[in-house]
Amino acid sequence: MEQKKRKIGIMGGTFDPIHIGHLVTAEAVRNEYGLDQVLFIPASSPPHKQNMDVTPAIHRYIMSVMATYSNPYFYVSTIEMERPGPSFTVDTILALMEQFGEQTELFFIMGADAVQELPTWNNVDRLLELCPIIAAARPGCSSAIDGIIQYFGSVGQNRIHRLVTPELEISSTDIRERVRTGHSVKYIVPDSVESYILKEGLYRE
Repeated sequence: MEQKKRKIGIMGGTFDPIHIGHLVTAEAVRNEYGLDQVLFIPASSPPHKQNMDVTPAIHRYIMSVMATYSNPYFYVSTIEMERPGPSFTVDTILALMEQFGEQTELFFIMGADAVQELPTWNNVDRLLELCPIIAAARPGCSSAIDGIIQYFGSVGQNRIHRLVTPELEISSTDIRERVRTGHSVKYIVPDSVESYILKEGLYRE
């Protein structure tokens, strides 16, 4: 009898900081696709943010661990932090496929904003060949994702899947600005992440 493949969701991002929106999206995809686990992967050197001020990876990793610890299906990987140079997703997927083997099926989870940038990603055709993409869309905001699916033609139809997830207007950029201006981020990030931000003095400048 053929062994059932393990299904793992991959959620990459800067996570600067990780917030409730990331967690809600990951759980929605996990539930809908019957994933055995979701692996959060903080980018060490995000290619699309090379000229931007990004919080050191160790802080973003610790916050990700704190945020996901209470969910038995969520894990955090340092795979991109351990690899020098820009964190290209296609390289990460190839490394994970080698690590997990043929009995594991990977699904790459993206938010609607990131999906719109997909045509500019490094070696994106190879990425779509390796791993189906789950594009999380807020209610009523699916047209942008549909446009990207059409852009990639038949490959997009087969490899990019849209999933409507709970509507949460939260962004890491807004959280950083709220901290910088002295406003509360309670209930926007997990309590443990809020405490860490305050203790470490992150996003003050």
